[in-house]
Amino acid sequence: MKYTFISIFCLVFTLNSFGQLNDSLKYFISFAGTGNINKTNSGTSYIFNNALKFNINGEKLNFNTFNSWIYGENPTKKTNNDFLSAIDVDLFKKTHKWYYWVLASYEKSYSLKIDNRYQVGGGIGYNLLDKPNSSIVLTDGILYEKSDLTEMDVNGREHYETARNSFRLKYRFVVKEIFTIDGSNYLQNSFSDKNDYNIRSTTHLSIRLKKWLSFTASFTYNKIYITNSENLLFSYGLMLEKFL
Repeated sequence: MKYTFISIFCLVFTLNSFGQLNDSLKYFISFAGTGNINKTNSGTSYIFNNALKFNINGEKLNFNTFNSWIYGENPTKKTNNDFLSAIDVDLFKKTHKWYYWVLASYEKSYSLKIDNRYQVGGGIGYNLLDKPNSSIVLTDGILYEKSDLTEMDVNGREHYETARNSFRLKYRFVVKEIFTIDGSNYLQNSFSDKNDYNIRSTTHLSIRLKKWLSFTASFTYNKIYITNSENLLFSYGLMLEKFL
């Protein structure tokens, strides 16, 4: 519970700091509804992937939120009921090659056998490529993680805490203001167990149909060592986005 209070405090502090660090702010919101359905003689399989993003971008401070819900079933069982909510803040990302970041996230995942997982931490980032239509970012830092698991993990635990090194590769490329490919790839290793790691890889390809509407396809892969679980998801649909 104390870490939840820490996350809330960081959020309030960040929002209060915007007035001091930014002369002008830009707001952006997007919603993507994707999925796929497969109907056969034996039944129907389907999966839906919904994601909501909200960003506040300033000259020195950027505030980003991400919320997603994935639900899926096949003819014999439920396959997904996965929820992820994350808040991250970047400081000096637009004004320096090197910058600072902080992150707080909550995850609940049926497919990955997680009842509750909290992560909070921070580190440094580097703008490897920073142009209007192309960017590559590398980040590294330390996260505290607390998890409640659906069943015992490979070490016989249902609850555990650990500190992790979190490395991320993030990229975005835009071609002629029509085609966009972007993604984030995480590798999170535990400091206390060299075999304990998390992998999260997400890639989106979108084709702009109108200024506010795009066709999008997404590829997501997750693997968690301690629960011996992974998921792989490909979905497609529409994305609505708008600068406020």
